[in-house]
Amino acid sequence: MFTGIVEEQGEIVGVTPTAQDSVRMAIRGPLVTSDARHGDSIAVNGVCLTVVEADGGVFTADVMGETLRRSALGTLRSGDRVNLERAAALGSRLGGHLVQGHVDGVGEVLSRQPAQQWETVRFRLPASLARYVVEKGSITVDGVSLTVAEVGGDWFTVGLIPTTLSLTTLGARRVGDPVNLEVDVLAKYVERLLGTESSAALPDVTATGSVRA
Repeated sequence: MFTGIVEEQGEIVGVTPTAQDSVRMAIRGPLVTSDARHGDSIAVNGVCLTVVEADGGVFTADVMGETLRRSALGTLRSGDRVNLERAAALGSRLGGHLVQGHVDGVGEVLSRQPAQQWETVRFRLPASLARYVVEKGSITVDGVSLTVAEVGGDWFTVGLIPTTLSLTTLGARRVGDPVNLEVDVLAKYVERLLGTESSAALPDVTATGSVRA
């Protein structure tokens, strides 16, 4: 589990095809690798990946084809900046909200409106996720825990404060860029318990890069 509070911006230093339909990513992140070991979980733009090796401030992770297709990780290239967060420790403060690192879908930056103290950003919202997004609710965008300001049938907006703009990749996202979205897991549990429309159609991108129905 994660909290959606980005610890540092990392950098993709290599994307190497492996076996069939998969890649090994090398990612520079001095802070998140300071105590990383084989098998640890690190969220990369909101996708939970498993550390293969960590050395010299760089860690590697295997990313399966399903993960590349179901998330925006497939668009990453060497030199790209990414949001990094280590798995939350029991007993630590929950600064954002409960984030699984299982991407529910890919959105898109639709517009940006700068203001004096913040910036309002509108994102495209896949139709399959619309019922889980509510005004003042939580959503994770590229691994960043955010509060929904407004929501429409196929879009939502958030307000980004200067800290978020400077310390995460959202400050540099341009109109048309894809972003990873994870809705609040509590909304999906409530839906399931109430016996409403099944969420089985939503894929869960897991730490190993597989997809669970």
